[in-house]
Amino acid sequence: MSMQTPLTRETDPTRPGPTTQATRVQRRVGSLHRTEGMYYLFLVPALVLFTAFVVAPACVGIFYSFTDYLGFGQWHFLGIENYRALVSDPSIIGSYGFTLGFAVVTVIVTQVIALALAIGLAKRVRFAAGLRSVFVIPMVVSGIIVAYVFNYLFSNTLPALATSVGFAPLEQSILGDPNLAWLAIVIVSAWQTIPGALLIYTAGLTSIPADVYEASSLDGAGSWKQLRAITLPLLGGFIVINTVLGVKGYLGAYDVIVGLTNGGPGSATSSVAMTIFGGFTGGDYAYQMANATVFFIITVLISVLQLAVTRGRNLRLA
Repeated sequence: MSMQTPLTRETDPTRPGPTTQATRVQRRVGSLHRTEGMYYLFLVPALVLFTAFVVAPACVGIFYSFTDYLGFGQWHFLGIENYRALVSDPSIIGSYGFTLGFAVVTVIVTQVIALALAIGLAKRVRFAAGLRSVFVIPMVVSGIIVAYVFNYLFSNTLPALATSVGFAPLEQSILGDPNLAWLAIVIVSAWQTIPGALLIYTAGLTSIPADVYEASSLDGAGSWKQLRAITLPLLGGFIVINTVLGVKGYLGAYDVIVGLTNGGPGSATSSVAMTIFGGFTGGDYAYQMANATVFFIITVLISVLQLAVTRGRNLRLA
């Protein structure tokens, strides 16, 4: 009586083989690539609203930047005359210089202080949780309210205090000094945005394993060397996030400047956003729309440059 050889995957190609882990992973990946049509349907309302309230007005504004439109009445096509005028306008050039300089200085101040606070609060100190709560209070206060409070402090409290101790340089309000008014804006803007950067750095520090610091301590690394060789490299991605968000926010600074100096003294602290908005309400719509278009392009280029420079670092830290 002959014995039959059992059919296997090799002897019978039609018989399905065992399901392996690799097969299950391939099936799962394949299902992820098949997006349900309903998901796209949920995008339609958002796309419609974004197009109606952002894309369409922006396109209309860019079109009017090539005209002499005042914001009302008739208009005539001028071509690129508005853009040519921007290049030789001292007030426009001054607003760009102030805005870019203010953004760079405030980003540096904010990141240094926020990182120092995050590292300090990450240590086992008393009342660390309570201090974190106190430090985030400026995030929930309106920028214009903060600006008006600091306006009073810089205009009244600080000069009175300086007079009482005989410190002449601060006996007059720095908000009235063209050379010092920008410093007040940096202080207030940093005070309001440090909490957000602090939270991001705190999250980054908690993601660093404690074993790394313990191993480095056994190798004889001190606090300063740990900061340079461990903390800063592993926080690189978080530093990038804070820098990008900071530059984006400071380039569009408006409410803090309005509450502190309203662009003064003269136009020493007039930002690009203030200049554009002032033109919109002052019957100079087309000219400031050209300014807004140029400012948008510059902002996009800065963002793309930041991402291009930090892309490799982000991938390594991901």
